[in-house]
Amino acid sequence: MLSFDFNKDYVLEDKRVLLRPLKVTDDEHLRVFSLNEPELWKYSPINAGAAGEENLKKYVDMAILSRENKIHYPFVVFDKAKNEYAGSTRFYDISFLHKSTSIGSTWYGKNFQGTGLNKHCKYLLLQFAFEEMEMERVQFEADNTNEKSIAAMKSIGCVVEGVLRSHKTMEHGRRDTIVLSILKDEWFGHVKENLRKKL
Repeated sequence: MLSFDFNKDYVLEDKRVLLRPLKVTDDEHLRVFSLNEPELWKYSPINAGAAGEENLKKYVDMAILSRENKIHYPFVVFDKAKNEYAGSTRFYDISFLHKSTSIGSTWYGKNFQGTGLNKHCKYLLLQFAFEEMEMERVQFEADNTNEKSIAAMKSIGCVVEGVLRSHKTMEHGRRDTIVLSILKDEWFGHVKENLRKKL
């Protein structure tokens, strides 16, 4: 998709989940998590979390600005089974020159974790990245101590590449970042089918 347009509203959807571009007004849908589940951003780098109403507004505003600057494409996540908004995710570090992107800044409220929602989201995002955006590589990152997130990424077919030491500033110190990825040949070779069977 050489015609990928940051100004176009891409909607990714299956029977379980709907991903649509994040809007300024989505803070009202996400506020419940911001106020009641601040621990969702425990592993987020400084200024990247949305705990508390003021931080949520900054989070949404910065996400939308990053889309306007053509570096991120953020989504809000809607769980069709529960008929509720569940969280947010995005494409970032998008490079059409190098045919690569990252998927991240992903978080879901506690009631949506471990329900299979994440696999549906990742399937739609990976399918779009490899089959519509024509990417050759999709990267994922996490705090190297975030075992739950790392296990989730491995379960969808990500391959561990290594650890970036003292990579990002946290509220209380610095973190090592683990880097994982899926390549286009892996997606079409086995990851897509294996992930589809888990949906």
